[in-house]
Amino acid sequence: MTKFRVTYATLSADNEDLHTAYEQGLATAQDWLGADLTGFVAGKPLGGQETFQITSPGDPALTLCSVHSATAADVDAAVAAAKDAVREWSGRPWQERVDILLRAADLISERSNELAALMSLEVGKNRLEALGDVEESADLIRYYCRQFSANDGFVQPMEQLSDAERTTSVLRPYGVWGVISPFNFPMALAAGPAGGALVAGNTVVLKPSPQGTFTAVKLYECLRDAGLPADVLHLLPGGDEVGRLLVAHPGVDGLTFTGSYQVGMEIYRSFPAPYPKPVVCEMGGKNPAIVSAKADLATAVAGIARSAFGFTGQKCSACSRVYVERAVYDEFLAGLAARAGELVTGDPTRRDVFVGPVIDAAAVARFQDAVAHAAEAGQVVAGGNVIDGNYVQPTVVTGLPAGDRLLTDELFVPFVAVQPVDSLDEAIELANATELGLTAGFFSADDAEVDDFLNRIEAGVVYVNRAAGATTGAWPGVQPFGGWKGSGSSGKAGGGLYYVQQFLREQSRTVVAR
Repeated sequence: MTKFRVTYATLSADNEDLHTAYEQGLATAQDWLGADLTGFVAGKPLGGQETFQITSPGDPALTLCSVHSATAADVDAAVAAAKDAVREWSGRPWQERVDILLRAADLISERSNELAALMSLEVGKNRLEALGDVEESADLIRYYCRQFSANDGFVQPMEQLSDAERTTSVLRPYGVWGVISPFNFPMALAAGPAGGALVAGNTVVLKPSPQGTFTAVKLYECLRDAGLPADVLHLLPGGDEVGRLLVAHPGVDGLTFTGSYQVGMEIYRSFPAPYPKPVVCEMGGKNPAIVSAKADLATAVAGIARSAFGFTGQKCSACSRVYVERAVYDEFLAGLAARAGELVTGDPTRRDVFVGPVIDAAAVARFQDAVAHAAEAGQVVAGGNVIDGNYVQPTVVTGLPAGDRLLTDELFVPFVAVQPVDSLDEAIELANATELGLTAGFFSADDAEVDDFLNRIEAGVVYVNRAAGATTGAWPGVQPFGGWKGSGSSGKAGGGLYYVQQFLREQSRTVVAR
């Protein structure tokens, strides 16, 4: 029997112990509010005078904390300290790095309830989504540690050309690795790349999204409390300018960025060096689901609603397009519209809420613009309204013309377009007609149709007949998460078999006996 694991797909809204623990964690997180936070260089708090406020998207009148922004001098100091620490950290036996990072993962799990509650307050994730984010953070670190252990530290003997020589392939760290993390997975998408870089022997400079800084500070504390040396991880809070300084710094040897396609491509093209340096850009998605006439429509509705409206559509893996064979189009559309209307929207810390707020007023404006365009170019069949503040209704639209911008542009709001098609060939062609290729879903009871979809779809993460999420819900060691085309620069997926090797470079060592 498979042991129960806490994941996005297994968390249950009727788990009483889970909710009791979350509410205790919420009380702890509320005691943290009003904090005066700073970043850290070599373990010392930064002293920058410029500050910014983090307010809750669910209640913008609620100030969570004040944060001292990093300066250009802080960026220089962090990179210099990280570079000075590389030799000692990378020179440790890899087993010692693994032990420290596994302790950090255990601390994250031990503190999961207060960390999840803080995340609900800071970025608006509902209880289950926030708990999943925190546990994914711990599991990403554990998985990369297992990968290092399973590959014996990535030291492998090679073939010999003579009895006198011995050649070994060794993977070695690059040095200083920068990590720029987003607001929507404020812990997992900081802990994952930072954990992979650290276990590989790199030192890390982390620049979190401003709306996500509080969570990043708590992640930093878990790593610190686990015994990570102070000069190995540095935290630089701030806005876009701090990120630009990190990207442009000549002392950064490698970089991971998670964010939009537009910004990711700018970084990919501009990451400076007198020689090539690795830059891993994990970018957006315009993720399709396809519903066959042979699908179980109840399963399709459940999976698509969860992926379109989970975390208010603010996931790069969110389902934003659905292509439905015409024979079942009307029935499916009615079912999805009904499901959208049933979802509870409100304070994400409440037990009954599925849809929390969008992140800010700009997201609300983007939602309103999409709805107005859909009403003019097609039809709004469910939702379409701003409820209050940053709370908007889960929205379903249809009848858009081919090539409409709502079918091509990533919106990052709870908004899904449903389009009828005359064949699965047409559906797959439309699904692939985008510069992005992150996730995709398919619903059919026909094995031949499933095989055709799997062989032709252009996406890095695909799901078939999945009620737990048509296009969302990947888990470390289970579903490697990475994009094709404009959704990812490396072709290697987070939480997968080949991810941690990106933080390493190969050295061939031949020693001839004397």
